[in-house]
Amino acid sequence: MEDSSSRQGTVTCASWIRRPENAHLVVVGKARHRDQPSLIEIFSFDSKTSSLSSEPSASHVIEEGDPVSIAVHPSGDDFVCSITTGGCKVFEVYGHKMLAKEFVPLQGSGFQKCLAFSVDGSRFASGGEDGHLRIFEWPSLRVILDEPRAHKSFQDMDFSLDSEFLATTSTDGSARIWKTNDGVPVTSLTRNSDEKIELCRFSKDGTKPFLFCTVQKGNKALTVVWDISEWKKIGHKRLLRKPASVMSMSLDGKYLALGSKDGDVCVVELKKMEVSHWSKRLHLGSRIASLEFCPSERIVLTTSKEWGAMVTRLNVPADWKEWQVYLVLLGLFLASAVAFYIFFENSDSFWNFPLGRDQPAKPRIEAIFGDPQSDDQNMWSSTDHLDL
Repeated sequence: MEDSSSRQGTVTCASWIRRPENAHLVVVGKARHRDQPSLIEIFSFDSKTSSLSSEPSASHVIEEGDPVSIAVHPSGDDFVCSITTGGCKVFEVYGHKMLAKEFVPLQGSGFQKCLAFSVDGSRFASGGEDGHLRIFEWPSLRVILDEPRAHKSFQDMDFSLDSEFLATTSTDGSARIWKTNDGVPVTSLTRNSDEKIELCRFSKDGTKPFLFCTVQKGNKALTVVWDISEWKKIGHKRLLRKPASVMSMSLDGKYLALGSKDGDVCVVELKKMEVSHWSKRLHLGSRIASLEFCPSERIVLTTSKEWGAMVTRLNVPADWKEWQVYLVLLGLFLASAVAFYIFFENSDSFWNFPLGRDQPAKPRIEAIFGDPQSDDQNMWSSTDHLDL
């Protein structure tokens, strides 16, 4: 059963802001609409009701242009927002408030379509509408890479789990891999002439070094997997079965989510590579602009211009809690102790060994674990002997 909450309005993008004790926030970007200005707003999230607060706790007016994309630092202390008129703004988060400032290295750089922080928060990348790629150290903003001709025009990007690689895709269907330490290009992903690589996400479970990409092959929409140790294609599967507009990976790497251009969302369990949740017509008839997993729960945040921002609880198996794991281990230990006691008490009949005429019966359990009283007596008698 889905539990969702929507915010009406001209929402263009949204993202989670991670907070301690799962008291997460949601930052929402809104485009200019009639007499309403462009806004960046922060909302509280209630995990019990799976809903956003009715009113924002903080707002910032964008004087020129509309917000398009938001990337939040893994710490939750900063986020970057790209503006249609060009460049980006950086927002520092203090509690439920925010402070805006200019992203100086990107002033006058043109419209930035893609933004991403590395998993460890040490790198920030931006991809422009003009195909210009920039990689910065964070927070020093030292330029690692400044490549004006990385692509024809950017479509998507993602950092690997170890923050070593950056994958980028172009509107012309190509995809490239970059080293983030020095900005050196590693390879271009192979594709057939009738294939267009569109979206990309690295695996995040720490065990399987894969890169997942959506590929449009004629009229077929596929999810293709590359092995990043050799950058070779190892398989594909039809999951969403329609063109995807956005792709997201859960922080623990167990689930991959795809949003369609007509409002559907499917969530895939990567261990089985099977769809485990469908939200059909979640944003009826609208292109899903952004899609992101909650940092601590099986909940996704989605946006579209017509239906605003929605919070949806996923219909997937519940995760094991830490206390549940310890309870199971304790139960196994107690069951083992009981099984040993039963085995010991019935060992004669169990093994069915005939006892000889002079063979003693089964030893008492004290003979195995020791008799505390007899041990004390032996100790004292030994001490008495030493005193003589």
